[in-house]
Amino acid sequence: MDVVQVQHCKKTKRSRRGFSGKCAALVKEQRARIYILRRCATMLLCWYIQGDD
Repeated sequence: MDVVQVQHCKKTKRSRRGFSGKCAALVKEQRARIYILRRCATMLLCWYIQGDD
């Protein structure tokens, strides 16, 4: 099996999820994005505060 067939198999397995599974996956992805944004905002704020000294 080549890479394209393996990716296709993964996509078909994902599409078999029910509505709740899809929602759970979307929530998980959004939580990860919010976590990254929060970390970046904290880092930028810390740099901004340290620059005022």
